[in-house]
Amino acid sequence: MTLEEFLTNLVANIVNWATNTGIKIIIALIVMFISFKIINAVGKKIAKIGEKKNADKTIMNVLVYAFKLALKCLVAVCLIGYLGIDTSAITALIASLGVCIGLAVNGTLANLAGGVLILITRPFKVDDFIEAQGVSGTVSDIRITSTKIITPDNKVIYVPNGTLANGNIINYSEKETRRVDVDFCISYASDAEKAKAIITEICEKHELVLKDPAVFVRVGAHSTSGLQIKARAWVNGADYWTVFFDLTEAVKAEFDKNGIEIPFNHLDVHIKNK
Repeated sequence: MTLEEFLTNLVANIVNWATNTGIKIIIALIVMFISFKIINAVGKKIAKIGEKKNADKTIMNVLVYAFKLALKCLVAVCLIGYLGIDTSAITALIASLGVCIGLAVNGTLANLAGGVLILITRPFKVDDFIEAQGVSGTVSDIRITSTKIITPDNKVIYVPNGTLANGNIINYSEKETRRVDVDFCISYASDAEKAKAIITEICEKHELVLKDPAVFVRVGAHSTSGLQIKARAWVNGADYWTVFFDLTEAVKAEFDKNGIEIPFNHLDVHIKNK
């Protein structure tokens, strides 16, 4: 075969491939792009409908994610078949890879089971403030294998669902009200009854403190440096930190005005002359 004949055959093969397989690939890519766009748009539409119907945000996020993933996989398999590739071989390959991956990622499977357990038992939901596995923050998203938590200082932490489902979880948002516990220390020389009256008045006058249950203020301990006065006030969950800091600052200011001493450690230094 001469060089001219070789080049002629090569060009003919390229043209034949471009007019057949090449066009199919381009069509498949266009269809995939448009299909994925439509699937994402439908997913967003379903999520918006769920919000309007006041559907559970956590369940909706998981369902929409699973819906989009399933449809995209279906589109991909159909396009592979359109290109003339035997999908049975791909199915067998995926099954084999699934077994291998399953043996290799035992921890991931545990996280998957933990995610299912969390969705069933519902110890928390999206937008709840929780503390678990040494971290605390607002639950932003519950995924299949991990839970996304945003801390008060705006850090994002992904906690594996396996350990999360099997550990202690403190949910600060499940109940509408919370109790603010603030402890104050005064010297033994100060008037304890007057101090209690000041704390009680400040708590009862605060607009965010609930009237029922009533404010509790009592001497709680006799420490080495002074008397420990414990104050307990109930508030709405969202007002917890506002009330905590307001009470701490207001009591300190009133103690100073009324001559009530807050004890602190003293260091006496004695120098001996030899």
